[in-house]
Amino acid sequence: MVLTSHDQLGNTGRKTGFWLEELAAPYYVFKDAGAQITLASPKGGRPPLDPKSNEPNFQTDITRRFEKDAAANAQLDRTARLDSVKQEDYDTVFYPGGHGPMWDLAEDRNSISLLESFLAAGKTFAVVCHSTGALRHVKTTDGKPLVEGKTVTGFTNGEENEVELTKVVPFLVEDEVMRLGATFSKVKNWGVHTVADGQLITGQNPASSGPAARLLIDTLNKKAK
Repeated sequence: MVLTSHDQLGNTGRKTGFWLEELAAPYYVFKDAGAQITLASPKGGRPPLDPKSNEPNFQTDITRRFEKDAAANAQLDRTARLDSVKQEDYDTVFYPGGHGPMWDLAEDRNSISLLESFLAAGKTFAVVCHSTGALRHVKTTDGKPLVEGKTVTGFTNGEENEVELTKVVPFLVEDEVMRLGATFSKVKNWGVHTVADGQLITGQNPASSGPAARLLIDTLNKKAK
């Protein structure tokens, strides 16, 4: 699982980072399926948590489970540096969102080449919410944008508008993937929505992160048969 290392919300002076539910919900989908999980981030060490994602109205049973899980928190304290992660060592990769990835993972050379290597190896992987933005520079083996001609989802313009950050983020996920030739699929704001197209699984928002992880596990299990 690849997390952001970016903690500044544009020039607002506010903090950002990864969104807790988008780490916690998939983490337990994978853990409960018996997967071995490695957490990574561009800078390594403890990645920044978006403080808003731990406010009472955004907490869930799963985020509370994660908060109380000493082993999970010890893992979060020492994420691997992204430049040390090799696709060959893993069956899949999952990118939780939060606003942070819009600034670092979207532009990070190590992240881009990691995703391109999963693609080239024929492995299925998943990104959710703002991490769909991390696909913007990812290319297929023939040099085309990964999302070109694909149906994808991610944090919508409507959702960005509702959190009043349309003017703060470096780009809008929905607009960007459409500019690159994707078909953008979405449901109502904050509704659960996942899309699988080829090797790529995408989830719309925090509520879609657990379902996207389950879809990924189901896909891997089918492939393994």
